[in-house]
Amino acid sequence: MVTPVIAIVGRPNVGKSALFNRLVGRRQALVRDVPGVTRDRLYGVVSFGRWQATIVDTGGFDPVSDHSLTSAVRRQVLTAIEEAHLILFVVDARAGMTPLDQEIARTLRRCQRPVVVVANKIDSAGQDALLGEFFALGFPEVLPVSAEHGRGVATLLDAIRDRAGHAEAEQEPEGLRVAIIGRPNVGKSSLINGLLGSDRLLVHEAPGTTRDPVDTPLLFRDRRYLLIDTAGIRRKGRVIEALEKLSVVMALKRLERCQVAVVILDATEGVTAQDAHIAGYAHEAGRATVLAVNKWDLVPPGKPSRAEMVNRIRDRLRFLDYAPVGFTSAVTGSGLAELFDLVDQVAEEATKRLPPTLLTKALAHAMERRPTTRAGLPLTLHSATQVAVAPPTFVLRVSGAEKVHFSYERYLVNALRQAFGFTGSPVRLAFRRTRVKKARR
Repeated sequence: MVTPVIAIVGRPNVGKSALFNRLVGRRQALVRDVPGVTRDRLYGVVSFGRWQATIVDTGGFDPVSDHSLTSAVRRQVLTAIEEAHLILFVVDARAGMTPLDQEIARTLRRCQRPVVVVANKIDSAGQDALLGEFFALGFPEVLPVSAEHGRGVATLLDAIRDRAGHAEAEQEPEGLRVAIIGRPNVGKSSLINGLLGSDRLLVHEAPGTTRDPVDTPLLFRDRRYLLIDTAGIRRKGRVIEALEKLSVVMALKRLERCQVAVVILDATEGVTAQDAHIAGYAHEAGRATVLAVNKWDLVPPGKPSRAEMVNRIRDRLRFLDYAPVGFTSAVTGSGLAELFDLVDQVAEEATKRLPPTLLTKALAHAMERRPTTRAGLPLTLHSATQVAVAPPTFVLRVSGAEKVHFSYERYLVNALRQAFGFTGSPVRLAFRRTRVKKARR
């Protein structure tokens, strides 16, 4: 059963992303009172009763500009129009009709898709008179809404359902959620485009092109994934603009929602302090992690070798010594299949569960090999239990002390890894003191 696709189109800063957020029922797209915030195509699901449709937010449409970035955004918008069964043409009722609105209308009339004109920023019935001039655009329906306050949205949903069809789509499984994170301009969007074999995401030489986290379904080797492309994350001291701060906040929220984080490193620049900062977010969030050295095709053969690059990564990112390393080229496509072998591996390892008997036996053996004391008392293990996965988390009941020196805790984690793997996942231990009850006289 085909799911209706609805594209939101309009010039910059008319409220397209605000309407998109209102229809999907959550703040998925960035909204700021400046033009050009949205650049990629953002997909969401709009529900009205039992009816559902896919809705697509697009960047500000300018059919005539020759600027390279504007042209790239225009290609994204035209792709969304080609996919759509219905187009919502959003205009700014307060600003009135502009020459750019008329130019967009001419483009939409040529595309042979049904169009509903959405006159946004009409907050009260007294402003409905502003609709009149927009009928001159040549489309039969002009509906007043206020995306900010929700006025007119129910009427708009009725119109969308009537024009797009009444098919009740079956929900497909979402797949493994994989967040692609890294600093600006390391090739995150290019890598996703390479996997898809199409220009799904906008790629430009200017750093910071991606602003919204973009969810992209992927069927790869008969397995479903949801790839989450995020804005380039910079260190807090370098993030000045409010828009960039919002982009980083949303990227970090998506990191918390994913199951696997792929940290992209630039092979031509090596591991930077910024890379370590970003990788630390994945570690602290407890996400299964893969390190991807991108742009490997630009490195001269043997300078450095893969082994040397891995050693440099281990030296700079010691806290991620558990994360496997892959080498990719988003441009040539090399290494992408191997990268997803690692993604599948760490996803499986992150959800591994151990029986208490086997776990206790392995940890007791490790503590016998290297006993320790705390506050003059020997540390003795009574039992161990796994209480969570993703990340694997264990509670150890011990006598002697609740607090264990971090170096000994690291020793026990390494013992667990040596015995059971957990490749790609941080392992967390919690110690609980077992109190010995005194016998009654």
